Amino acid sequence: MDEALKRAFSYHPRQWRALRYVYPVIARRSRGLSIGINLSPTAACTFACVYCSIDRSEVPEGADPLPDLNVLNCELRALLADRERLFDEPEFRAVPREYRRLNDLAFSGDGEPTASPVFPDAVRLVAAARMDFGLTDVKIVLITNASCLTRPAVIEALSVLDANNGEIWAKLDAGTQQHFERINGVRLPLAMILDNILATARVRPIVLQSMFVRLEGQPPPPDEINAYVERVRGLVAGGAQIALVQVYTLARRAVHADVSPLAPAELETIAAAVRALGVPAEVFP
Repeated sequence: MDEALKRAFSYHPRQWRALRYVYPVIARRSRGLSIGINLSPTAACTFACVYCSIDRSEVPEGADPLPDLNVLNCELRALLADRERLFDEPEFRAVPREYRRLNDLAFSGDGEPTASPVFPDAVRLVAAARMDFGLTDVKIVLITNASCLTRPAVIEALSVLDANNGEIWAKLDAGTQQHFERINGVRLPLAMILDNILATARVRPIVLQSMFVRLEGQPPPPDEINAYVERVRGLVAGGAQIALVQVYTLARRAVHADVSPLAPAELETIAAAVRALGVPAEVFP
């Protein structure tokens, strides 16, 4: 991979200049410019993933737990209006030409977007900005850990996404309850996450995003990978429409020092097992 591209992928701040909620990144999985939308200014999240790059012990001073949607709307529209000039900024000057395109408006940020009470209103706000700027080819992406997908207000918001070139990227990092608790840092039932994914993917095609890392120098054991593949098989058998599985690994520094990336060949082995199910899979080393 080109060194300039590596630097662009590793540069992933969720604070851009004086903006509070909206930020630009060059995303490896989007293959272009992604404008992120942060609905968790206090870094609250329903997961505590060991590979996360966010230090949740340091809450930003003076941060309001609920975003001001008027401010968010102004920031988003200002960044969309100036999006071409972003590549004149020092952080983006070296980005290769093929990545100099706006691919998506992504709900991501410092925590789980769907856990925010303002998520439904924020979706409508972003959809309106997308239409007002004539960005019909630009996706609205929801990057989610799937913990809140079956809440009624979230289900309603997902229908707005569906009408606006939306795409749901739902997290599935584990095949067993034990590994799920270890990698995602919660004691929620893995079965609940799988049920949420299944209910969502029966309505529309979704993307599964699956992070695989070394913990204390060790890759996931073969039994865990086999269990993960069986979970994907079970989702498909249950009627889930899976457009793609993103098999990826750590690209930025994690807060936990004992987490490190898998090698491309290791990721490819996992992706091959997914493809053997008849499900598309792509590796992002």
